[in-house]
Amino acid sequence: MIEKIFENNMTEVNDSSVAVVDFSATWCGPCKMLEPVIDELSDEMSDQADFFSADVDENSEICKDFGIQSVPTVVVMKNGQEVGRSVGFLPKE
Repeated sequence: MIEKIFENNMTEVNDSSVAVVDFSATWCGPCKMLEPVIDELSDEMSDQADFFSADVDENSEICKDFGIQSVPTVVVMKNGQEVGRSVGFLPKE
């Protein structure tokens, strides 16, 4: 299950041992293509990581903090620290 981030609140992300944060926008075509991939991964990996989604138009402060300049951007965090990042659409593999 993917939890939405609202009002720049990263508390649950930072409290998670492993978190995957999908930065996206409703107007973004590649973001819409990535959404089902992230949904599928969240179902398959629910015991290994927590999944979050942040709309860049609703969470400008988080985007600024993370240096998000294009969407979709997926950030992997471990114990509140960024350990990986991908930009643009990528297939599930």
